[in-house]
Amino acid sequence: MIIHVVSAGETLWQISNRYAVNMNTTIKINGLLNPNQLLVGQSLVIPKPGTSHIVKYGDTLWSISQQYGITIQTIIQGNQLTNPNVLYPGTKLFIPSITHVVQPGETLWQISSRYGTTAQAIINENQIQDPNMIYQGMRLIIPRAKTAIEVNAYTYQSNETTVDNFNEIGNLLTYFSPFAYMIMEDGTLQPMNDKVMVDAAISKNIVPMLSITNFTSTQAGSNLAHVVLSNPDLREKVLSNALQVMDTKGYKVLNIDFENVLPADRENYNQFLQLAVDRLHPKGYLVSTALAPKVSATQAGLLYEAHDYEAHGRIADFVVLMTYEWGYRLGPPQAISPINQMRRVVEYALSVMPAEKIFLGFQIYARDWLLPHVQGQEAETFSPQEAVRRAVKYGASIQYDTTAQSPFFRYVDEQGRGHEVWFEDARSAQAKFDMVKQYNLRGVSYWALGYPYPQNWALLGGNFAIKKLAL
Repeated sequence: MIIHVVSAGETLWQISNRYAVNMNTTIKINGLLNPNQLLVGQSLVIPKPGTSHIVKYGDTLWSISQQYGITIQTIIQGNQLTNPNVLYPGTKLFIPSITHVVQPGETLWQISSRYGTTAQAIINENQIQDPNMIYQGMRLIIPRAKTAIEVNAYTYQSNETTVDNFNEIGNLLTYFSPFAYMIMEDGTLQPMNDKVMVDAAISKNIVPMLSITNFTSTQAGSNLAHVVLSNPDLREKVLSNALQVMDTKGYKVLNIDFENVLPADRENYNQFLQLAVDRLHPKGYLVSTALAPKVSATQAGLLYEAHDYEAHGRIADFVVLMTYEWGYRLGPPQAISPINQMRRVVEYALSVMPAEKIFLGFQIYARDWLLPHVQGQEAETFSPQEAVRRAVKYGASIQYDTTAQSPFFRYVDEQGRGHEVWFEDARSAQAKFDMVKQYNLRGVSYWALGYPYPQNWALLGGNFAIKKLAL
């Protein structure tokens, strides 16, 4: 797929013709509400078969062509390179797909074997209805191997809405986690109405992950965590109750999301994680945790000090890095998930735990701050789709912060008030996916389902093969 950034005066018809793609497909894949109103700076996912390559030091057109099994001329033409002898590190090149013209008597199995792929992958890529009806001269797109990752998504939606999400994107999820079972001071768990969504997940081969937490939107939960973590009997009781829910409802993974834990409870928290593993592993269950975005072992603050990256990485089966909320709803306007800050967190995590245990946290919502910002004033939170709708409504041009790899815009509302909106688009999603590939991370974890963002799901499927686990 290609990401195209709209310039002044461009129309969707012109863009579709330029890339020789179906305009209606482009409308659908981007969820365009009004295809006749494109914004300067708006990014579009263009459904053109192919992949991208980030030029590295030492790359040449010859080495790149060998890597992808295409000719140098194909790369030159596909990128309209005016000086093929000069490649700058960091440049993104579009790598066209490999095409195969069916020869007399060839079968999909023979073609797939020739290119080191599978017949099913070719069927999916070309939307072949009847695999027995391929014919001489038919042009087939040969899919390249994709990096395989796991994908989790948290949700706090209703059963019905979550099931609708599964019907749309269930093929792109390895796990899902309803948020959340609240621990109580007596070691019990506050019940959740989650049976319908858990059953639906299992039917879609999505692994249900039980999330337990100590905090709410109004309660930090520090004292609650202390009561439970400092008492060996309560630690056992919480896990017994979690196991009962998992056994009864079909959960296969426990996700421990204790936040604002007192620094004095750091070792208690580590002991709780070890106890969880000791009790869950014999039953075939996994244990995961959610970690605040730290950049060093000595980072101060209530969010960070009790989150021992080295211990979590050693004890748990995997961790979710909560690499979002720099653009906090009660703070000043800024990118919610700036890639430069996310990278610092990932690189620290990699210094103390293996890449195969790390999920990159990915927020899929936008925020609108009033200007000038007043301390404590809350920003409005909504979907990336709503962000684009507002930009269209107020005629805003979308800008892009290249350091944060995040789009934003400003507008003035009907009352004359200034606003600043930061959101996610195709470019920011691709930047995060590129980082997952660069560091060979285990996967991506979304916070949270319920914010429409069709570009993301199209790019996720275009970049990765999503692992499905045996239930």
